[in-house]
Amino acid sequence: MARDRRKELLRDFRQRPPDAGVYRIVNGRTGKALLGSAMNLASVRGKLDFARATNTPGALDHRLSKDLRQYGIDAFTFEVLQVLEFGPDRTQAQISEDLQALEELWRERLSSAELY
Repeated sequence: MARDRRKELLRDFRQRPPDAGVYRIVNGRTGKALLGSAMNLASVRGKLDFARATNTPGALDHRLSKDLRQYGIDAFTFEVLQVLEFGPDRTQAQISEDLQALEELWRERLSSAELY
């Protein structure tokens, strides 16, 4: 790959904001889910993919530990519930506040019995 093309691709990648939003990691055997929000949804998905590839809980939330041991990593799936749309004028603190509010809205929608 030409050096200039590589620099252009890298610059474009750095300028693109990551997808921020609300997600859940669902245990397909029990129906229980871990609800969360993240500034970068791809990184959370990557943690689950890494745990699946290495067959270890890795960096997954400790609340999943018992069920991970009992049912195995393949029982869990990652779902994006909502992506947060934001403009370039939003600060990271503002985006974080918006994510917390969005997560609370989803927490109210879902039954507490089905959440870790």
